[in-house]
Amino acid sequence: MSKKIYLDNAATTRVKKEVIDEVNKYFQELYGNPSSQLYELGRKSKEAVENARKIVADFINADEKEIYFTGGGSEADNWALKGIAFANFNKGKNHIITTKIEHHAILHTCEYLEKFGVQTTYLNVDKYGMIDLDELKKAIRPETMLISIMFANNEIGTIQPIEQIGEIAKENGIVFHVDAVQALGSVKIDVKKQHIDLLSVSAHKLGGPKGIGALFIRKGVKIDNFVHGGGQERGRRAGTEGVQNIAGFGKAVELAERDFDKRIERLTALRNKFIEGIKSNIPEVVLNGHPTERLPNNVNFSYKYVEGESILLLLDMEGIAASSGSACTSGSLDPSHVLLATGLDHGTAHGSIRFTISEEITEDDIDYTVEAMKNIIARLRAMSPIKNDEDLLKK
Repeated sequence: MSKKIYLDNAATTRVKKEVIDEVNKYFQELYGNPSSQLYELGRKSKEAVENARKIVADFINADEKEIYFTGGGSEADNWALKGIAFANFNKGKNHIITTKIEHHAILHTCEYLEKFGVQTTYLNVDKYGMIDLDELKKAIRPETMLISIMFANNEIGTIQPIEQIGEIAKENGIVFHVDAVQALGSVKIDVKKQHIDLLSVSAHKLGGPKGIGALFIRKGVKIDNFVHGGGQERGRRAGTEGVQNIAGFGKAVELAERDFDKRIERLTALRNKFIEGIKSNIPEVVLNGHPTERLPNNVNFSYKYVEGESILLLLDMEGIAASSGSACTSGSLDPSHVLLATGLDHGTAHGSIRFTISEEITEDDIDYTVEAMKNIIARLRAMSPIKNDEDLLKK
């Protein structure tokens, strides 16, 4: 098999060469502990951490002292929710508002906090995966301490009206957390303009290393520390900093910012070409997610009468890597909770495939994938007992 097309960039991305070079520098040459400030190796490591902190902060219009490095996006999500909940115990605040389509790092954390008496409201979404702002307003209670809504959905790509949500949270004096793991590097994020108090991000979704993320904590937000021990991260997140990964994160963000508008314009054009190619070549498909308010690299369709797992296996034989949903739940046989929340039935949801594009993808790659999908779906439908039964009924 000569063709290799990677279209699962929402799961993870290839680490860019410039990032690898940056990471290796702090593995091999400048390997000091940032807390060891009495000699040069330690000071150089500390400088690398602070330089990356400033790069990440500038990218989202935050102050560098508001950025705290974590072990990834899931840790940042956990810190945001647990930190706010624990800071509000015994203060009459025990209510969180989130949505039914959040990443499991949010949903499972809410379930955990419910064991401690925290109450959660899970907002509905429409067929595009968009929340209703009026429903959000009605869900607010005097005891509401946190609104946590993702910037863009990792499965269907829908982008929420973050600025308006932030305004609602601010007007009601409620802390607003945003899971922006899929959004960082793909949409403009401005924590000041969008009234965001807490923001979770991760490096490996934009060409950086795995195992490193960050939580933006707006100055003045009362939040408990998450990891106790030493005084790293200004005493809020203990543990010796992974300097090499932090430096790599900074480099990845620096590269994402370079020619941002041009890159997003190209990805959007490829996405639209992909969507139109599927629609015009394969009948009985459902585009999942908002048709326009979606990530520039996300293409998610449901193909009726077929199973997503079978599609993925045949795609792999054609040298194409894709996904049936979140990489964190790929071992599950249950249909996506996101797709079910948008109103899809179980059968249709089971036949869903997510393609996510990178800047390495070409128009020829898109054409090749559309043609492969056309043949794969036709082949699987010819063997589908559901499809054949429906055809017999029509006759």
